Amino acid sequence: QDGDLKFPLESVKKLKELMDGNRRINPRMMAPMGSYSPCQDKHLPEEFRPVCKREDAPMIFRRLSLAAEDDLCEICANAACAGCF
Repeated sequence: QDGDLKFPLESVKKLKELMDGNRRINPRMMAPMGSYSPCQDKHLPEEFRPVCKREDAPMIFRRLSLAAEDDLCEICANAACAGCF
């Protein structure tokens, strides 16, 4: 969950994989992370497509990616995760 937006955990994990995969490219050849958008990736889960139309999409994607880090959602250690209460 990010604000009033809610997404399935599996989709958020897929988003994180896409964003992490972009970082593993040779750093000298890669565009800065700020210019990368998962919206350009054909593997982006469909539920994130409406986010792509928002100006704050990069921040939303970054927060969701952080929320899925190390499976913290599954142990309810991240405040951004829903369903823990």
